[in-house]
Amino acid sequence: MRRRKQSGLTLVELIVAFTIMLILTSMAVPLARAKVRAQRERALRYALDDMRLAIDKYKDYCDMGVFGPVKQGTNCWPETLESLVEGVKIGSSADDKKIKLLRRIPRDPFTTQTSGACAAIRTIPRRTVGADKTCSMCTARPTRRHPMERHIRSGERVVSK
Repeated sequence: MRRRKQSGLTLVELIVAFTIMLILTSMAVPLARAKVRAQRERALRYALDDMRLAIDKYKDYCDMGVFGPVKQGTNCWPETLESLVEGVKIGSSADDKKIKLLRRIPRDPFTTQTSGACAAIRTIPRRTVGADKTCSMCTARPTRRHPMERHIRSGERVVSK
């Protein structure tokens, strides 16, 4: 008996094609996740650098006496990140001029919250804030470990491609 000309694929051909596609996608997904993680790490590094620069600039201005007398117990460190965003009043200014050192509190790209950025500052200050390296900018402890915390604490430099 002769077959008529049939168009389409056999079941074996379909299974082979789907298996090949499954293998290719299983290799591509981890690569895509690694790329997204590297982008988030880069964004986190930029945000932390901005906050460090703002804090360091505040410390330098305070040490020079630009903000007037130093508050007791602060050692010229900012009390909150919000104060850097809102602006700090210049001590010798008669017309209440403010110096804004930070545009906004950046969001943590891993948790999309601003509290995670504060937790990251607590773990890696450029200048030692205290004996236990904590900062007075936030009182909440992070609920989970930050993905970059291992790299940050060990001091190794993370390079993304």
